[in-house]
Amino acid sequence: MTDTTPRFAFPLLQAGQAQKEMFHNEAIAGLDLVAQPGVVAAGVDTPPSAPESGQSWIVGTAPTGDWTGQAHKLAGWSLGGWRFIAPVEGMAVWVIADALIARFRDGGWMLGIETAASLNIAGDQVVSERRPAIADPTGGAVIDVESRAALGSVLAALRAHGLIES
Repeated sequence: MTDTTPRFAFPLLQAGQAQKEMFHNEAIAGLDLVAQPGVVAAGVDTPPSAPESGQSWIVGTAPTGDWTGQAHKLAGWSLGGWRFIAPVEGMAVWVIADALIARFRDGGWMLGIETAASLNIAGDQVVSERRPAIADPTGGAVIDVESRAALGSVLAALRAHGLIES
């Protein structure tokens, strides 16, 4: 039998355990940090000097001070001091300073990068995987010069946005 949960290592109560309220309160404090998490900022290496209870941060890659040894973890300030939670693969956190989602993937935090097979709005697919290259228009009569220029501009924009290959 384990004494902690498998994902976030929250303490579990055991039969006949003394001071169960301490373990229960510690688990609730950890849950408060990871349930619908929102952090002040991501990639921060130096702990703030005057954090407010309930605020949290994503610790950077070279933490100092009270955060030493806690790289990539969620750091939450409580009345009992700093609490740290190790992220799990796929964990998503709202970063208030950037107004973006940070997702823990392959051992690090990716800010504002989302991976999807397609983008659907109101049930209609508007973007999907990149399509093959489309050749620039050529040929035609003199009147086609303006049409070719317009189509060329559209194709250049699609390439610049990465929607079709160059």
